[in-house]
Amino acid sequence: MRSGTVRPGRRLPAPARRSPRPARLGAGDVIRVGAAGLRARRMRVGLSALGITIGIAAMISVVGISASSRADLDRKLARLGTNMLTAAPAKSPDGTVATLPDTAVDMVARIRPVDSVSAIGRIPDVSIYRSEYIPAAETNSIAVYATRLDLPGTIRYTITAGGWLSQPGVRFPTVVLGASAAQSLGIDHLTPQTQVVIGRLRFTVVGILAPAPLAPELDLAAFVGWSTAQRYLGFDGHPTNIYTRVRSESVVAVRGVLGRTIDPAEPYNVRVTRPSDLLVAQAMTDTTFTGLMLGLGAVALLVGGIGVANTMVISVLERRAEIGLRRALGATRGQIRLQFLVESLLLSALGGVGGVLFGILATTGYVATRHWPVYVPPWATLGGFAATVGVGAVAGLYPAMRAARLAPTQALAGM
Repeated sequence: MRSGTVRPGRRLPAPARRSPRPARLGAGDVIRVGAAGLRARRMRVGLSALGITIGIAAMISVVGISASSRADLDRKLARLGTNMLTAAPAKSPDGTVATLPDTAVDMVARIRPVDSVSAIGRIPDVSIYRSEYIPAAETNSIAVYATRLDLPGTIRYTITAGGWLSQPGVRFPTVVLGASAAQSLGIDHLTPQTQVVIGRLRFTVVGILAPAPLAPELDLAAFVGWSTAQRYLGFDGHPTNIYTRVRSESVVAVRGVLGRTIDPAEPYNVRVTRPSDLLVAQAMTDTTFTGLMLGLGAVALLVGGIGVANTMVISVLERRAEIGLRRALGATRGQIRLQFLVESLLLSALGGVGGVLFGILATTGYVATRHWPVYVPPWATLGGFAATVGVGAVAGLYPAMRAARLAPTQALAGM
């Protein structure tokens, strides 16, 4: 008998039986199935996503506003410099204020690392008024200072209207107003006839200064020339504030010797400060406030995550028949679990995208009112969106597992 023939009466072996494998869902199929559940309940989905949106928007706007404020501070420090030192008379324990020598400016100018030095002197018992008809008690707390003509270069003052004082001011009394002083006196523009009364004399206003971040106490002040103050206002020539620009690498060293240079006999009568330190301290205070607001934003995000979890649990209860039908048609537990988990992630991602957009818009709107540079750190937007994905995964995990545990017969029994 030839090979390959079958003997009569011999049974052939039965082919091996293989259980059918469930079809695998691609990434696109999973996303379409998850999105279908969201489209069917748009109102509920929108309200749930709103909670996520509010939390992410709050966090991004807080970080963006804080970062923009810091960028504005860095810009100011770059323009104004951190190398300015201020010397002023110190108060004694009994409340009296020391007097700086009238040679203090010349002594400080001899320090080698000093680039420039200027000074102002408070003129006591002299007030400034808009006209002679203003009651003497209404001074608006404006202080009158004698000033050296090189003050703007040292402090880096910006003049918004008019110009600075000049030497001819001795013969024709002139005055320059700080930003807040001009506002208090009701002067917003200058003409050749714009005058104020200082003491009993009329002074022509020749300039208005912009706010000085490194010397905010001078915004509510009026400045007259040093020699003009001595001639007309009885100024004694003793400075009350000395402003010094130092080479950046020598700030600490000059700060240590500045008091002994100004008053060698009694250096403890001189108080030396670095104005830029105040701006840095202000930035640290803003950082603490930012941390508090971030905490509130995290709470809002947590509330939004609870809303997502609630929405998904209700969705599982309402779609028992759909789950049972899909199981009966061959969907595995893993596919059901993945479907609801992806649906939760899509819901959270929808809220995250809205939160990022609204957060950037809120930051831009607020920063525009403060004239700051707009800066939203990339890590804030990426971190905010990653937080929404994490919230969606946690919020959708339990509903997804609950949906996967439903038996087909149990789910279809509720139809």
